[in-house]
Amino acid sequence: MMSLMVHLKTVAHLRGKGDRVAKVAFRGLSFYSRVAENCEDVAHFNEMFRWPIASRLDGNEMLEIQVYNYSKVFSNRLVGTFCMVLQKVAEEGHLELTDTLIDDNNTSIKTTVTIEIRYQPMDGTVGVWSDGEFLDVPDDRDGMFAFETDSLLSGQSHGSGISPARSLQGSIPTFRKAGKGVFSAMKLGKIKISKDDHKKGDEPAILDMEDLDRKAIRLAGTMEPDTISLASVTAVTTNVSNKRSKPDIKMEPSSGRPVDYQISITVIEARQLLGLNMDPVVCVEIGDDKKYTSMKESTNCPYYNEYFVFDFHVPPHVMFDKIIKLSVIHSKNLLRSGTLVGTFKMDVGTVYSQTEHQFYHKWAMLSDPDDITVGCKGYIKCDIAVVGKGDNIKTPHKANETDEDEIEGNLLLPEGIPAERQWARFYVKIYRAEGLPKMNTTIMANVKKAFIGENRDLVDPYVQVQFAGQKGKTSVQKSSYEPIWNEQVIFTELFPPLCKRLKVQIRDSDKVNDVAIGTHFIDLRKISNEGDKGFLPTLGPAWVNMYGSTRQYTLMDEHQDLNEGLGEGVSFRARLLLSIAVEILDTTSPEILSSTEVQVETISNISESATGKMEEFFLFGSFLEATMIDRKIGDKAISFEITIGNYGNQIDGVSKPSSTKKKKKDSESEQEENELIQNSSEDEADEDGDLVSVSSTPLMKPFITDRNYFHLPYFEKKPCVYIKSWWQDQRRRLYNSNMMDKIADKLEEGLNDVQEIMKTEKAFPERRLRGVLEELSVGCSRFVTLANKDVNQAGRTKLDRERLKSCMREMDSMGQQAKQIRTQVKKNTVRDKLKLAQHFLQKLRFLADEPQHSIPDVFIWMMTNNKRIAYARIPSKDILYSIVDEETGKDCGKVKAVFLKLPGKKGFGPAGWTVQAKLELYLWLGLNKQKKDFLSGLPNGFEEIKATKMGPGLHTLPPVSLVYNMKQVFQLRAHMYQARSLFAADSSGLSDPFARVFFSTHSQVTEVLSETLCPTWDQLLVFDDVELFGEASELRDDPPIIVVEIYDQDTVGKAEFIGRTFAKPTIKMCDEHYGPPRFPPQLEYYQIYRGNCTAGELLAAFELLQVGQGGKADLPPLEGPTDSERGPILPVPLGIRPVLSRYRIEVLFWGLRDLKRINLAQVDRPRVDIECAGRGVQSALIQNYKKNPNFNTLVKWFEVDLPENELLHPPLNIRVVDCRAFGRFILVGSHAVTSLRHFIYSAPDKNSNNWASAAKLMNGYMVLTNGSFQPRCSPSLSSHTPSRPAGDIIVNVDTDPLIRKMDTVVKLDAMSDAVVKVDMTEEESDKEKKKKKKKKKGGVEEEDETDERVLDWWSKYFASIETLKETLRAQEAAQAEAEEREDLEIAAEVTDIKPDDLLLKGSKTKSKDKKTLKDKKKGQAADCSEKRRVKAKVDELVVYNKELESEFGIFEDWLHTFNLYRGKAGDDDEQAMDDDRIVGRFKGSLCMYKLPLSEEITREAGFDPNMGMFQNIPHNDPINVLVRVYVVRATDLHPADINGKADPYIVIKLGKSEIKDKENYISKQLNPVFGKSFDIEATFPMESMLTVSVYDWDLVGTDDLIGETKIDLENRFYSKYRATCGISSTYSLHGYNIWRDPMKPSQLLAKLCKDGKIDGPHYGPGGKVKVGNQFFHGPTEIEDENGLKKQTEEHLALTVLNHWEEIPRVGCKLVPEHVETRPLLNPDKPGIEQGRIEMWVDMFPMDMPAPGPAIDISPRKPKRYELRVIIWNTDEVILEDDDYFTGEKSSDIFVRGWLKGQQEDKQDTDVHYHSLTGEGNFNWRFVFPFDYLMAEEKIVISKKESMFSWDETEYKIPPRLTLQVWDADHFSADDFLGAIELDLNRFPRGAKTAKQCSLDMIRNEQELPTISIFKQKRVKGWWPFVARDENDEMELTGKVEAELHLVTAEEAEKNPVGLGRNEPDPLEKPNRPDTTFLWFLSPLKAIRYLVCNRYKWLIIKIVLALLLLIMLGLFLYSMPGYLVKKLLGA
Repeated sequence: MMSLMVHLKTVAHLRGKGDRVAKVAFRGLSFYSRVAENCEDVAHFNEMFRWPIASRLDGNEMLEIQVYNYSKVFSNRLVGTFCMVLQKVAEEGHLELTDTLIDDNNTSIKTTVTIEIRYQPMDGTVGVWSDGEFLDVPDDRDGMFAFETDSLLSGQSHGSGISPARSLQGSIPTFRKAGKGVFSAMKLGKIKISKDDHKKGDEPAILDMEDLDRKAIRLAGTMEPDTISLASVTAVTTNVSNKRSKPDIKMEPSSGRPVDYQISITVIEARQLLGLNMDPVVCVEIGDDKKYTSMKESTNCPYYNEYFVFDFHVPPHVMFDKIIKLSVIHSKNLLRSGTLVGTFKMDVGTVYSQTEHQFYHKWAMLSDPDDITVGCKGYIKCDIAVVGKGDNIKTPHKANETDEDEIEGNLLLPEGIPAERQWARFYVKIYRAEGLPKMNTTIMANVKKAFIGENRDLVDPYVQVQFAGQKGKTSVQKSSYEPIWNEQVIFTELFPPLCKRLKVQIRDSDKVNDVAIGTHFIDLRKISNEGDKGFLPTLGPAWVNMYGSTRQYTLMDEHQDLNEGLGEGVSFRARLLLSIAVEILDTTSPEILSSTEVQVETISNISESATGKMEEFFLFGSFLEATMIDRKIGDKAISFEITIGNYGNQIDGVSKPSSTKKKKKDSESEQEENELIQNSSEDEADEDGDLVSVSSTPLMKPFITDRNYFHLPYFEKKPCVYIKSWWQDQRRRLYNSNMMDKIADKLEEGLNDVQEIMKTEKAFPERRLRGVLEELSVGCSRFVTLANKDVNQAGRTKLDRERLKSCMREMDSMGQQAKQIRTQVKKNTVRDKLKLAQHFLQKLRFLADEPQHSIPDVFIWMMTNNKRIAYARIPSKDILYSIVDEETGKDCGKVKAVFLKLPGKKGFGPAGWTVQAKLELYLWLGLNKQKKDFLSGLPNGFEEIKATKMGPGLHTLPPVSLVYNMKQVFQLRAHMYQARSLFAADSSGLSDPFARVFFSTHSQVTEVLSETLCPTWDQLLVFDDVELFGEASELRDDPPIIVVEIYDQDTVGKAEFIGRTFAKPTIKMCDEHYGPPRFPPQLEYYQIYRGNCTAGELLAAFELLQVGQGGKADLPPLEGPTDSERGPILPVPLGIRPVLSRYRIEVLFWGLRDLKRINLAQVDRPRVDIECAGRGVQSALIQNYKKNPNFNTLVKWFEVDLPENELLHPPLNIRVVDCRAFGRFILVGSHAVTSLRHFIYSAPDKNSNNWASAAKLMNGYMVLTNGSFQPRCSPSLSSHTPSRPAGDIIVNVDTDPLIRKMDTVVKLDAMSDAVVKVDMTEEESDKEKKKKKKKKKGGVEEEDETDERVLDWWSKYFASIETLKETLRAQEAAQAEAEEREDLEIAAEVTDIKPDDLLLKGSKTKSKDKKTLKDKKKGQAADCSEKRRVKAKVDELVVYNKELESEFGIFEDWLHTFNLYRGKAGDDDEQAMDDDRIVGRFKGSLCMYKLPLSEEITREAGFDPNMGMFQNIPHNDPINVLVRVYVVRATDLHPADINGKADPYIVIKLGKSEIKDKENYISKQLNPVFGKSFDIEATFPMESMLTVSVYDWDLVGTDDLIGETKIDLENRFYSKYRATCGISSTYSLHGYNIWRDPMKPSQLLAKLCKDGKIDGPHYGPGGKVKVGNQFFHGPTEIEDENGLKKQTEEHLALTVLNHWEEIPRVGCKLVPEHVETRPLLNPDKPGIEQGRIEMWVDMFPMDMPAPGPAIDISPRKPKRYELRVIIWNTDEVILEDDDYFTGEKSSDIFVRGWLKGQQEDKQDTDVHYHSLTGEGNFNWRFVFPFDYLMAEEKIVISKKESMFSWDETEYKIPPRLTLQVWDADHFSADDFLGAIELDLNRFPRGAKTAKQCSLDMIRNEQELPTISIFKQKRVKGWWPFVARDENDEMELTGKVEAELHLVTAEEAEKNPVGLGRNEPDPLEKPNRPDTTFLWFLSPLKAIRYLVCNRYKWLIIKIVLALLLLIMLGLFLYSMPGYLVKKLLGA
């Protein structure tokens, strides 16, 4: 590694006396020297600077040294500069010289500088300096790097007087390195300002934009009176000097707490299951819960559509490790468990990490766990969603599922995982473990000893590995603390696996029950990389450390969970040596094991050095302060113990690792060594000079701080501890991770700043973000250079190498991206780029987490009475030392505030929030040989006290304590102004808060303010005589932190903790001036934390003033107590408290709602008190809450002095009290409005042009015209308007509402999903249609005119859902377009072209690419004309896929609802519990404005002074309303019955009236269609909360609530959006689209114009209407029922209403005719959606004319159809049977058919016996009657689920006809040959002849034109039969000629047909060849046939041969006898 070193020795011939400082710069990287104080002529710096350099030193490069006069207060003054060209150094490598400086006029001055330069060209050890400055450590470098952007850290420069974390206009606060003083920029002269300087000069400077990013500009005079920011996050977490590190603000461990989860899985269908004619069941298994679907008979593609829900209450990571397993089982019944077809596994975490936490309509691919060679066994289509508390699942709108039928493109896999996953073996090798704890109690040991007679180690460990739902175990090693296994556990799983974590657990085998000793999780994502340069999972061999409960063994271990891996371990348990490897299998090779069972095998041993070289490490700690020790622990003496691994553990460290024994050079026995450890507190040293550890501080009695806390008297004497330990040297891992962590910390801090700037709406967040990104890219490139050097080090595992490569790649690309993004940060893109930067942050944190451990974490325990009380755990990497600054841990050699907490479950909840102790702790960990620097980071001014019994020559011993002889005295002033949004700690829903401030060993409290959540204490707490030890200058840079705790005072018992925050004081030394810009300090907000939740904010300021020789007299004076009532309490002084102005706050009192009982008594006479900053107003009293809960006086006001800065406004408190008899008041509930900014009134701008609203509208929309995008459209709503004067806007609407093609205008505005429709003229749309008609290729024309009579409300509904889907698609496309545009702009930025030119070019060049982009998006709306099926002209409504409220801002346009709280706040996640605390709601509003108000408002016509700012709002007298609730349907209901279904019905409650629709429950449905309307009469305001619930009907027992939704009707009724009755898009007098409102559009328009004081409407001739100064066009004729046309103005009026938002000043979008989708919630399962309901509500005031009857939305009745299928012939059917006699192949063919879902009604043809060619003739007719829903394209089946079902269940399934071909067997089961499934809505047209019929008809189904039987009615043709062969390939197994004929039930009655070949209308008998006669004759006939034809001659020959043989036999038989006869002559 090359480096350049500069030794700066002295600067001589200086003028005057003063502090000097020097800056040395090379290659843009500059260092500052320390400050040489009070030097006259010569400044001795004697400092060393070192630059590691990556490229060779070039002779032309420059070194620059600048010398300054240093000043603490003013900017530093440049003395002179020295520049030198490094040519000589480059040649010779070494140079010493003395030379003069030049001043800023480039003239030489007397001052000289003496330096020595050394350049070391290529690798080789660093040359040793003569003065012994360096140790000879190879390959490591010293040197501190200050990036230019360190300046961007939001640290403070106290020298220049900036109070913490406050910065002008969001420019960046400055940073100081190492407490060496502050450097201001020189004058902007000829000298180039080097990057590290900051401009805070006293004169303003004009810098260009780019400069601003780098400089923290701060001009002294221009500070606003109160610029404020949330300081607590920044102030505490930024360090100014390098002596202190940041404390952690959040206290409570967040992980182990159980949470509610709900997993819902819908199994829709399965396809392509491997196997013939199966009866499949799907089993869904999560963890140990199993649920089954019903069984579907004889099908390979069953359709289930069943919904399962699993509820869990477990900690998050336990949930995410659970495995979801889907398996298909074949023919399972009560008696047999069935055979497994295939399974699919995935862990819950994978689902949760998907967008929306769900997979929707995806296909899971099944594989066989018993045979991995098979491949895919089928697919299951399912939805899986995981909902945690507070997640809401957005279900995509279900209308029809066409896109998802393509399996390959929709597999159930996360992004980026290949569709074809391969099998792989995961090898987990377990070598050995060490350091195990004792696992048996002494009693047991004694018993055993008595029996066996020996005392053995009583641990019998084995290792259990769990992965993807399988477990593997090693063997048990009997009684061993250091077991050696050398075994490997092998898992076989698909790769990449969908299970993220592997769990390794050491367990202790025991006869009774095995217990876990320690658990470790390995995240596969961290040990692999899926990129193209990635690597398979690999790990080790490496040691993993396991943590868990404390090591003392007790029978009932209260922290056993910790050993199971739940929660943060509180002690080291053991370490385990393991490695992991993965091998991808080649499943085709024959010798492979096909099962996936877990195997365990032994492996060979591993060498000692494989995991790295053993090194001796040294850990040093010093306790500078121990305060805030909880008094509960009693006043016994306390000591602190530090342990690392088992080293230092005195109570229960038991087993020393054997490796240390080998390290010991002497031959001590283990016994002695243990003794040594026991007595180690006596600081002995063994002979070798090895130091023995001192791991705990001496016992000390605590002192009392106050009523809650003790402190230990660590005043000038600070105890120290040190521990020697031996570990494998794997520091590089930690170094790399430290570097990344530091970059991430810096990034996080910067991003917090940016968010803060944005939150407080300061200027220029983009500059800060640019700075942050710059910093990130510098950090990344720095990482790459540093990490580069350890590419080839020894002792490294494969993972080390691969991780390093991938980290370097990632960091490199991140740096590049950050650079690029930096150039794109604009004012308007800040938010997006901030998101990207946050992704970087997540990625950095992920990369920094090192999966292979090395040194275990350090634990600090507080002990009393030999018991462990509280602990802190510090990762060893945070305190690890390195010579290179970036690699050092962030807390190494720094003082850190450490808070101790209770172990395990005790640390949850309230106990976990109280601090057990606060330590100021200094820690250092490093190699023993590097330890010379271990004290360097301590605050200066101490001397070391060594151990007393020092042997000779042991100077190297570390100190046992430090004594500080320097002490500074300070006065701390805590200005406690106010707090807001505190946590409610009392049952009244309020708190009685006071604050307690801790600093060092002092504490003070503010006064208690009763009953408020927003106390304004306005109190100054003065701490006198605060003693701090150490050097003054260091204290100034880095004071200890202040802890502020807020409590709630209770009358009895102890005060209750509310929350805590940290702060850093602003410091003034005694020689500094008390004045601007730093003093007086300003108030800042500090975030208050309670555990991990926020519990409010504190507004305060803190200053620490040094008390000099003159004592307190020199301090700035304190004013005495000003307020006589408050006694001796000091108020916050004037310069600090905010500047006030006079405001008036007007309050609109409307009414109170839903007040609950208080102490069982009803609220009867409530009143509302409003209070803000000590002033307030009371509402009128409501005399009788039951009769009328509204107030009779609407508006009241009060005046109050508030800070001018809006951010400092105090909260406004709303309290409701109930006035009881005898003047008693009882608090009902309260609400604090924390931010009044929403209610600040600003006068409207009179001169604003009316165009503004229109232009706004236009830029928000992208218009889709004829399906092609136009990037921008002209600022008028229609392209063919004549030009008009600017004020008029013309909107055209077609003359005939029926003929129109929708041109959907897609709104790209994030705020709303509303769709504005703009229509085209008639001629265009006609042309369009003709075009479309021509496009139809051949085939029948689709019927275009939909018959009016057929249309009903549902047609409208389904058409609207289609539109909704198309709109969403179009939005996607438009978004893609916008992204593309942004890319163009970015490209343009780089090349300096104007984006517009580029777009012109782009649009030419890119048109091709754009096309592809759009084609990629499925079913894109882009090519509507071709893709859309011709849409019938149906009027549409708007379907919102959420509540109407979210679309229209909760209808709080003028009436706000404030929830009233009472009772203690829950500590569980914030919001969830709050619902239970709501005791009612206050309705009203606020308006505040500065006085005096301008005249013109009050002078306006009709201004009512009583109403103030609340003009023309309606009166709030009771009003009677008819409420009409329409419930369309519910979806995804939570099952309520055991069978996984529910029997839902609707219940509607409003006030006292309740409608139960129990008799119309819908049986066994989770997606019921209700289609009902309900009318209720109500009186507002008494009955205004409508509850729509869905209950589950039960035959016995009570009905259960599934879920409910609540709607506040009152806000809707009074809203200006007019939510009483939606406005439809067209006006008609009859039919399905009849106008529902009793007021006609023209009446509505007239009323709106009158209310809004708008001129109009004026109807003109020719279909024009003028409103205000805008013209609208529309048709003027209407048809009545009889088809007669009449003139009308209604269409015109309706056009205006639909475009009302364009009317200036009063316009707003009126609620359209709509259906809203509301989530159903169940109070028992808060926050988790139980389904959704689609509905809408109409309201009609009773004093208006009555509305017409309700629209009929009752569900469509399915239509009865009959499908007649004639099977004419088959051909080429494969031949299955062999003939008995001849071996001839033949088949006995028959065809079977059924409609999906009706398997039990399957029909078979007769058998065509003995077909030899695969030809079969049938002429056989099947008849399938079915009920069909046209709109949903589903068949409706009602059937009982089982014999025991009470009633029939209705199923809806897609219409699919299945035809199968079989081979009939007489004695065995029939053989299945092939099948085809036709979707009756879209199936391929049959081939004309058998020859043309091929497999492609099925394979390329997507491309071929399809037909629908419902349109065609009659189809005939040939279709292929297919089956899958062994290799899962499709093969053609036959062809069938069939005719499908669809008739309606009426037609079927008119001309009936017979089944088979029966009457009526019989089919003729098939002409079959005579081989196929009746089967029992058939064999004989077949023989005759065969004999006659083929084998005639063969048979004749055989017969002749037989005859010959017989003759021969007879001859031989009879010959002897004959011969004898002859011979004897008989």
